[in-house]
Amino acid sequence: MMNKILVIGGGAAGTLAAITAARAGAKVTLWEKNEKIGKKLAITGKGRCNLTNAAPVPEIIQNLPGNGSFLYGAINRFNNEDVMAFFRELGVPLKVERGQRVFPVSDKALDIVNALLNEMKRLKVDIHYKTSATALSVKEGQIEGAYCGDFFAPFEKVIIATGGISYPATGSTGDGYEFAKAVGHTIIPLDPSLVPLVTEEKWVSDAMGLALKNTKVQLWADETKLSEDFGEMLFTHFGVSGPVILSLSKAACAFWQKQPQAKLKLYLNLKPALTAEQLDARIQKDWQKYIRKEFQNSLSELLPKSLIPVIVELSGIDPHKPVHQVTKAERLRLTVLLQKLPLTVTGTRPIAEAIVTAGGVNTKEINPKNMESKLVKGLYFVGEVIDVDGYTGGYNLQAAFSSAWVAATAAAEQ
Repeated sequence: MMNKILVIGGGAAGTLAAITAARAGAKVTLWEKNEKIGKKLAITGKGRCNLTNAAPVPEIIQNLPGNGSFLYGAINRFNNEDVMAFFRELGVPLKVERGQRVFPVSDKALDIVNALLNEMKRLKVDIHYKTSATALSVKEGQIEGAYCGDFFAPFEKVIIATGGISYPATGSTGDGYEFAKAVGHTIIPLDPSLVPLVTEEKWVSDAMGLALKNTKVQLWADETKLSEDFGEMLFTHFGVSGPVILSLSKAACAFWQKQPQAKLKLYLNLKPALTAEQLDARIQKDWQKYIRKEFQNSLSELLPKSLIPVIVELSGIDPHKPVHQVTKAERLRLTVLLQKLPLTVTGTRPIAEAIVTAGGVNTKEINPKNMESKLVKGLYFVGEVIDVDGYTGGYNLQAAFSSAWVAATAAAEQ
């Protein structure tokens, strides 16, 4: 006899769960509401798929500040080395980049999606596309199966891998939360996590499209520093985005849960590799070269073109003043601005634009050893539907894969 397992959702967690259970000998069916699997997975990491992080496991847990400790056992049982070995065995060569981020060598997320699909086909997973689960069937605390409209399908085990509510166009529309609530589970309120930030200053739209690669960014609430990070960021028509901003957004969202109307401050250090003295010396060196130029025309080697008018205006220095007439006080004010460029943060973009959803099925109602519901026997939760989330850098996908492997291994046991 083979266990009959239904996996609801064909994203990162769902596909790995289906493969793991099938490899263990279970008869597996997967329901996917879209016309293909892995829609969200295909766009992660700007279409490159940052599928895990090569850091030690304790560091991975630290980078899942949203209840990462709940997955301590799961991540140790199916860790980042296991994830990398899994995809290499499926024929996807991998590479490790800055920040220990792991990507396919091809830089194509579709290679990951296709590898998962091909392995499911090899294992004869019964995949049903354009099939949306509408309800679970539970009798006397035991899962019996699931409904698709009026059609009832009996199953011994059901794995919920429906994702969060970010990027709803990819199919993440919160179905799993409704299933969980209907059978008695508590849903921790849903918030955006890893989401672009909206700023008050109008000049950011003038710099729209500009990406800064080596920038140190700090997030402050009045006199309290909430977080800081270093790396790439992007100016947009509404504010700022990019990996650094997404990481900082988690601290911003946590602060706004307590003080929703508060305005926060971002400080951008455009020259983090230099001390204030070294930056001042660098400016003076440039100005020796451009000694007869106006101030507004003297910053071309120091700043991206679109930021020059912004810095000129914010510095308070007369743009037409020849650089040899700029005072020492004005020059020092410029160095401070370059290393502490302020932005006022008023909120986030909608949760639909978040990379990850914070909140979800309460971890206290899930067994961390096997991801099984403590309320319904044979029902498992994996991936983003659980109240676990982390920073950008491959940590969230690692959480999805680890929880999926543990759940599927348990579900496939006779």
